[in-house]
Amino acid sequence: MIGYIARAVGAPTPTLVLDQRQLPRDEEQLRPLLTRIREWLEQNGRSDILKFALVEPSGHPMFDLDYRFVQGLPAGVDRFDFQASCGHSILASVVAADGQAWLPKLTPGGRVRVRVVDNGDQVVCEVDEARRRSGSFTVHFLQGAGARLDDLLLTGNPVDQLLTPSGVQAASLVSMGNPYVFVDATELGLRSEAELFGAGDGTFAQMLSIRTAAAELLQWPTDGVLPKIAAVGHYTDGHLAVRAISVPTWHPSIALTGTTCLAAAASIPGTVPERLARAAGLPRGVIEIDTPSGSTAAAASVAGRGDGAGTLHWVSVSRKLAELHEPHCIGSLKNYDYKEETAWQPLTV
Repeated sequence: MIGYIARAVGAPTPTLVLDQRQLPRDEEQLRPLLTRIREWLEQNGRSDILKFALVEPSGHPMFDLDYRFVQGLPAGVDRFDFQASCGHSILASVVAADGQAWLPKLTPGGRVRVRVVDNGDQVVCEVDEARRRSGSFTVHFLQGAGARLDDLLLTGNPVDQLLTPSGVQAASLVSMGNPYVFVDATELGLRSEAELFGAGDGTFAQMLSIRTAAAELLQWPTDGVLPKIAAVGHYTDGHLAVRAISVPTWHPSIALTGTTCLAAAASIPGTVPERLARAAGLPRGVIEIDTPSGSTAAAASVAGRGDGAGTLHWVSVSRKLAELHEPHCIGSLKNYDYKEETAWQPLTV
């Protein structure tokens, strides 16, 4: 079995892409195998790899790939979260599948349709530009028949008041791509983009405590990776600034699923992102995002009234650049060969 290590430039950790057809599907059987793989990775100096994408050609006529994501947790090589998804790992999987000729050759205008097994998401990766070893993509997160905007609110409220060790914190709990907790950066004492992007351990700990309070409200495990959390600020007209936490540290940019969820949240009246997007002068359904490592943009397709009864059909995230590097073998685990395969980064403007 061949695996590919896909490095997402601007993502917190690389992804190891594996062929699901040669792996057990049952979580209890999969866990010890992934543990042995992590042990081997640590022994060979690749303990930085915490993301695992299990991919195979889809048996469904409407999709090209089936994709399953597993997040390795830093608490131990046998610790995993099977509930989350990862947009950058989806893109890594597309390139790995292309390298295995599981897909028609990537060309401008071509689309790769991915079924996310973890949560039922439908993702379309559209090729904007294809060169010999690189290309840029627009990624569309679909909602099937559409979803009411207010159904994306995890508690049914656009804003919840979370009780944290530092006091009550207003937050919006929204789910699309991954569930997220969005807080206003200025309420964390971050009065400028420089302060937001330069925030250190104190802010990190404060955001973790907010995330824990949200998990407790939702009655979810507090030691898992969900919900994720991001601080959003409006410091420049026409833009939102975002700082997010990933596993196990600050996210160097923002996850694709985070961008997707933020665009959806900014379309729901009364949420923290919606209020900040309106203050920034952004039209409903469109966001421009600045992060510590670059910029990106997203657009949400919403039909119906401009309230929670509107229907969300999809969110598109643009300006994603993929670069395919020359592969090289870095070792083996029994019959596993690992190759360094790709690098991903936002296409900044």
